[in-house]
Amino acid sequence: MAADLAPVPARSRIGAAVGLLLLSPVCAEYLIGYDQIISRPWDMLTGLLVLGPLYGAAAVLIRETARRTGRGWPTMVLLSVACGLVQAGVIDQSLFNPDFVQEASWDQDRLPTYVPALGISVKHLVGFVGGHVLWSFCAPIGVVESCVPRLADRPWLGRIGITVMSVLYGLGALVIFKEHSKDFLATPARLGTVAALALGLIVVAFALPRRPPGGGTGGRVPPPWAAGCGAVVLLGAHQLSAPGWGGLALNVAALALAGGSLLRWSGRAGWGAAHVLAVCGAALVVNAALSFVVEPLGDASPVLKYGANAALMATVLLLLGWARLRLRPHLARPSGETGAAPDAARGRGAERVRETPHG
Repeated sequence: MAADLAPVPARSRIGAAVGLLLLSPVCAEYLIGYDQIISRPWDMLTGLLVLGPLYGAAAVLIRETARRTGRGWPTMVLLSVACGLVQAGVIDQSLFNPDFVQEASWDQDRLPTYVPALGISVKHLVGFVGGHVLWSFCAPIGVVESCVPRLADRPWLGRIGITVMSVLYGLGALVIFKEHSKDFLATPARLGTVAALALGLIVVAFALPRRPPGGGTGGRVPPPWAAGCGAVVLLGAHQLSAPGWGGLALNVAALALAGGSLLRWSGRAGWGAAHVLAVCGAALVVNAALSFVVEPLGDASPVLKYGANAALMATVLLLLGWARLRLRPHLARPSGETGAAPDAARGRGAERVRETPHG
């Protein structure tokens, strides 16, 4: 434990934050290859100038907020749901805009579960918000934390770093909001409802009791490879669910089974960092694999599309392999949190970050 409490160089902490800043938008927008930008490498690169602040800065802030307050995955998941609601309901308003995408497939996916009284498609609600929770925020957080196991439960940034991330997120959100509100703006009632729901989720996230360190209950947990395989099956079912209420029922059932299993197993003493990497890595692999059969919106060069799909899949596999190697020395200490240390260790880690606020 003494080694875990040793001061960590600022470059390591900042490097982890920058890694999450970049991985989050790639997982959110590029990995599954749903847009024609997948065949334009330069546009993908420059797109990170906006998508990095919008997704990556949000992911960093979600993680920092939870870790600085001694909380873990339950809080991060709820904060991710709140942020996903704001993203889809306020910032780009894809939940409400019937012409958000000028393609026939948009209405084919939206209309079967459209509820006029709410002005939304329930399938889109589950898909958009669930997608943000899984691929924009939680999976990238879990993978990057696995790459830096010594820092997994510590804050990465000081006051200046958090301020920078907050400004970046605000600017990214403003750019996207202004772009998407040129031709459509949801009613104040709908925008206010989304904001109120997000605020309620944030309150609940911090009202949850903290899990005591090292206080996992007894009971069996699956090995990491089995947890990862199960995640592949359930997340694949979520992504491949058909339009309509029957497909939505399968979609929700898959997410509920995945969430319930994770909630149950993660509270047991045998759940550890390797399980977190297996589940989060499975999410990345699912979308990287599906990208080969997803037809992008708009016109895309097949050669460039499949080349980008292959490059992203290779990058995901290399990243997960590296994270697994980084975790190896820490796998003898199972915990309910990735690389979790006692609350006292968290507090001392936070104090060290506050003493070096340049991060």
